[in-house]
Amino acid sequence: MQVQLTPEQNSFVELGIQEGRFRSSEEAVRQALALWEKRERARVELLASLDLAEQSLDAGEGESYTADTLHELTQSVQQRGLAKLAEQ
Repeated sequence: MQVQLTPEQNSFVELGIQEGRFRSSEEAVRQALALWEKRERARVELLASLDLAEQSLDAGEGESYTADTLHELTQSVQQRGLAKLAEQ
């Protein structure tokens, strides 16, 4: 397969090569495609997760929140986040 880059894209790749981030334009394109693939896989996983959440809500499995319970949930998330950061 042959791909024609725009002059701007070509300059961007050449800059990456000059700065030592890539050994060749092929390597730059392979890395770009790998990142695109990773992003697309994450997008598909997110959409699947959202579909499951919607099905759960449609089945009546959701939870109702009040101002008090939302405050408790926020506090819990903050505490877990701080604990995770402390582990690192």
